[in-house]
Amino acid sequence: MAETICRSLRDGGLEGEHAPALTIKDTLASPFGLHVFTHVLSQLSSSILAGKSQSRGVVVVSFSRSPSFYADLLRRRGADVSSPNKWIRILDCYTDPLGWKEQQLKEAGNFADVSGEASPSSGLARVCSNVRDLDKLYSLILELGIGLVGQGKVRFSVAIDSANELLRHASMSAVAGLLTNLRSHDQISSIFWLMHSDLHDVKVTSALEYMSSMVASVEPLSVAANGLKGDTENLSLLEQNFGKGKFLARLKRRNGRSEEFRIEQSGITFTSVSSQEGIINQGLVPKVQFNLELSEKERIERAKVILPFEHQGNGKPIEIYDGRRSLAENKSGETSALVGNSQRTENSGEGEIIYFRDSDDEMPDSDEDPDDDLDI
Repeated sequence: MAETICRSLRDGGLEGEHAPALTIKDTLASPFGLHVFTHVLSQLSSSILAGKSQSRGVVVVSFSRSPSFYADLLRRRGADVSSPNKWIRILDCYTDPLGWKEQQLKEAGNFADVSGEASPSSGLARVCSNVRDLDKLYSLILELGIGLVGQGKVRFSVAIDSANELLRHASMSAVAGLLTNLRSHDQISSIFWLMHSDLHDVKVTSALEYMSSMVASVEPLSVAANGLKGDTENLSLLEQNFGKGKFLARLKRRNGRSEEFRIEQSGITFTSVSSQEGIINQGLVPKVQFNLELSEKERIERAKVILPFEHQGNGKPIEIYDGRRSLAENKSGETSALVGNSQRTENSGEGEIIYFRDSDDEMPDSDEDPDDDLDI
């Protein structure tokens, strides 16, 4: 499923549709979301450099790590960052997010304020000193992306390494507006972001998941049954979850699937759940007390059941008037029926309504009793 997600981000969206969006979420019990984020970023970067991606560049919005972290990471993964203006730019929201070092950065020549005024520097990163202004942040992301690929139909991708920092400085509605505007922009091919889900209420994480076309969750392999486990068992759980865990992916309009991951020296690797483990997991699902399928014997027994208001015929052929018989076809029968009915009415002292069809041109079923098939 990890490769399926990377493929979806690589292929981008169709013209007129929102760009594919991925939410990567982890918790304190399995804090490996950044490893998944960097894996997705590395795979997308490799596709861009190989010319296999819809996007021709990527803008990394760095909140939780410095630009040098991503430069070193991509360099170790074999990506060429020596000419950054060709395919990658980093919007540095890590160095000075609130403008406390603005003067020092201006003197260093590596500063761009939120008004979008570009500095003379043509380096890999540009500093944003006011992350609270999401409108300006949106403009600066577009400026960096369009600076990579140019105007027109060429697209670029956006990677945000911490949605939590966005939510720290702005409201949920403002963050949702920023992400929606990025997804709906014509030149953005795909977008993905990382969040630590246990830092926010469920309604916040649910809102971000709702805005996404894909959700990837990092969970521990083993979870304690309750919070009262002894120290020995807690240490055992820590050992089992150290450096590995469960990767759950959910694509909208598809069923969710899971894989296992392991943190290694070279990076994160994903492996499919074995068939035997899948059988074990299925055995953990509670058994229901009913079956939706009928056996052949049950079908025969059901056919023998007599419904309470169904015409049974009483040994005679079942005839239900369907409103389609004309007067000419049943003139003699109706006349005799009228005589019999009038005699029965006189004898019983009860009234009866007799209906005659006006003509054969009358619409079929117009005089049909909707309950005529019930023996009431």
